[in-house]
Amino acid sequence: MTISKEVLDELLKDCERPEDLLGDAGLMKELKIKLMERMLGAELGAHLGYEAGHDAPVDQSNRRNGTSKKRLKSQDGELPISVPRDRDGSFEPELVRKGQTRIDGMDDKIIAGLSVRDIRSHLEDVYGLQVSPDLISRVTDAVLDEVKDWQVRGLERLYPIVIFDALRVKIRDSDSRMVKNKAVYVALGISRDGVREVLGLWIADNEGAKFWLLVMNELKNRGVEDILIAVVDGLKGFPQAITAAFPDTMVQTCIVHLVRHSLNFCSWKDRKGVAADLRLIYSAPTADLAAEELDHFEEKWMDKYPSIAPAWRRAWQEIIPFFAFDPAIRKIIYTTNAPSQRLQAIACRARIESLNRVIRKTIKTRGSFPTEAAATKLIYLAIRNFEKGGRNVREWFAARNQFAIMFEDRFNA
Repeated sequence: MTISKEVLDELLKDCERPEDLLGDAGLMKELKIKLMERMLGAELGAHLGYEAGHDAPVDQSNRRNGTSKKRLKSQDGELPISVPRDRDGSFEPELVRKGQTRIDGMDDKIIAGLSVRDIRSHLEDVYGLQVSPDLISRVTDAVLDEVKDWQVRGLERLYPIVIFDALRVKIRDSDSRMVKNKAVYVALGISRDGVREVLGLWIADNEGAKFWLLVMNELKNRGVEDILIAVVDGLKGFPQAITAAFPDTMVQTCIVHLVRHSLNFCSWKDRKGVAADLRLIYSAPTADLAAEELDHFEEKWMDKYPSIAPAWRRAWQEIIPFFAFDPAIRKIIYTTNAPSQRLQAIACRARIESLNRVIRKTIKTRGSFPTEAAATKLIYLAIRNFEKGGRNVREWFAARNQFAIMFEDRFNA
C-alpha cells in the first residue's frame, strides 16, 4: 500500500517539532489509535453484516452496542483505544483479541531469542520506526518486574507431584567476565486439581544439598506445606534437602532421564532392543518383578553395555517407590510412545520434557547471555509461552482418586 503525497502533506501540516510527530501526544501515536479503531470497526461490520451508519437487517437481533475502553502497551507507551461491542457479546476481534494487553509483538521477538539490534530491525521493517537501543532495553527490562513478582508469588499448600529438572546455559560471569556454563533449575508442580504450574526457576554455578535446601525453604516460605512425590534426575544433594524440608515426601528418580541416560551408552542399532528390555523393568507390576527383569537385562547386555544395569542399581532406592503407584499415577510421571515400530522419545506426562524443549528452542539462537538477569528474562518468557499451551493434566481424574486413597490424610487435609 502506498500513501499519497497529498495525504502525507495533510497529516504533517501541523507538525513543526519532533515531538509533534513522535511525542506522547504526537501524530504517530494518534494515527495508530485511529487506524486500529477504524480496523476494529470494520471487523465488527463484517461480523454483523452491516456497516456503521446503516440499518441492521430487520430479522437480526444482534446490533452495535457502543464501545468499551482498553489500554494497550506498545513501544509508544499506553494506547487508549475504543473497542466496538455487539449486543450478544459474540464479537471476537482479530486485531486486538480479548485479554490482549500488548500489540507490538516485542515479547514474541524476545522469546525468539533476538538481540536488541534484531528488535530494532524488526520495528523499523514492520512499523517504519527508528527506536534507540536504550528504549528497547527499557521496554524489555520491564519484563524483569514481572519476573520478580512471579518468583515470589504465593503457592498452593499441597502439590501431589513436583518434578525438578536442570539444563545448562552459557552466561557471562559478573566477576571474572568469562562465559561459564551455569545450571538453570526448574520446578514443575501438579496441583490437587491437576493443573501444571512452573513453581520457579533458579540459576546457580553448582548444585548441592545446601543449594537445594535454600530452594526447598523458598517454596515453604511461599506457602508450600507438603509435596507427596518429588521426581528428580539424580540431582546432587536433593534427597537430603527434600527430607530436611519435607520429611514425608517420597523421592522418585525420573524414569525418563534414567532411560535416556542408559540409551546414551548404546549404538544406534541396539537402541530399540535395549529400550524394549528397559521397558520391561519400569513397566513391571511390582518392585520384585522389576528387580527380576533388571537381573535378566544385566545377563543379556552386561558384556556389551556394562554401565547400564549398575546405574539402575545405584538409583534403585529412588526407583522402587514408583512400583507402589497405580497405573493412573505412573502415566503422569512417564509415558512411552512407539508408533510404526519405531522408538520415540520418552516424555514425562507432566510435560517437563515439553517445557525443556520450549526453553531450549528459545535459547538455542543465543551463544551466551551477558548477565543472569538476561537469561532469567528470556527463560521466564519461554515458561509463560509454555503455560499458554494448556495446563491441565488429562489423566488427572483417575490419578486424583488414587492419591486420595494412598495419601488420604495429607491429600484431603
